[in-house]
Amino acid sequence: MSCLAFYSHQSRRRPQRGVALFVVIVFVMLSMLLALWASRTSLFNEMLVGNDADYQRAFEAAQALLLDAELDIRGENPDGTRCVAATCRDNVAAAFKIPLDSQEVTPLLADLDTETTKCRSGLCTKRTGRQDFWNYTTTTSPAPTNLQPGEVRLDQMTQPAVGARYGQYSGAAVGTTTTPANPILQWDATTPNNQGGWYWVEIMPYDESSKNSGLITTSSANLLSLNLKPNVAYRITALAYGRKPGTMAVLQQTYVRQLRKD
Repeated sequence: MSCLAFYSHQSRRRPQRGVALFVVIVFVMLSMLLALWASRTSLFNEMLVGNDADYQRAFEAAQALLLDAELDIRGENPDGTRCVAATCRDNVAAAFKIPLDSQEVTPLLADLDTETTKCRSGLCTKRTGRQDFWNYTTTTSPAPTNLQPGEVRLDQMTQPAVGARYGQYSGAAVGTTTTPANPILQWDATTPNNQGGWYWVEIMPYDESSKNSGLITTSSANLLSLNLKPNVAYRITALAYGRKPGTMAVLQQTYVRQLRKD
C-alpha cells in the first residue's frame, strides 16, 4: 500500500514541472518588451530634444543675421564705428549701395527691378504676390503653380549675387578654423547655397505726405511721423539653415534709419 501511494503521489506531481519554466519565459518576454519600449521612448525624446536644440541654434543665427543686416544698412561695424574694411559694402565694387539720398532711391529700385529675382547684393525691391518664398524650391512637391511676376523660389534667392551672407558687407567676423564663430554663420566660397544663413533687405519708399506709401495705405493721418533721409524703410528677411536636414529658421523685421534731430 505504501509503494502504491508513493507512485500515485509521484505521478500527480510530474505534469506540473513545466509550469514554472513557462511563467519565467512570460516574465522575461514582458521584461524585454518593457525594456524595448523604454529604449524607444528615450530615443524618441532624444530626437525631440536634438531637433529643438538645432532649431534654437538656427533661430539665434537668424537673429544675428538681422543685426548684421542693420549694420550693413548703417555702414557700421559692430562697435558703432564706420565700416571701412575691404569687405564693407561701400568698398565692394560689384555690390549695390545703400541709398543715402532721395535721388539715389529711384535709380536703385529701377536697377533692382531688372533683376530676375528683384534682388542683388542682398538688396531688393518690395516683393509682390506670395511673400513666403522660403517655402518653395525646385524640389517642392507638389510644385508651386501660378507664380506671379516677382514671385521666386528659395533656390533662386540663395545665390551669391542675390542674397547676402553674415558679415559679407558689414565686416563682421565669421570666424576661422582656429577661432570658430557660430558654425551656422561661418561660410566661405565653397559653402553650399543650401547651408548657413542669408539675408535680404527690401527697400520700400515711405512717403509721409501720401496715403499710397509702401508701408501704410489707410490714410495720411495714420502715417508714422518719421525723421527719415531718404524716406525709405527696410524690410529685412533673415534665413538660417540648421545643422540637420530640414531645419530652417526665418525671421523678418522692419527697420527704419531715423536721423537725430538737432
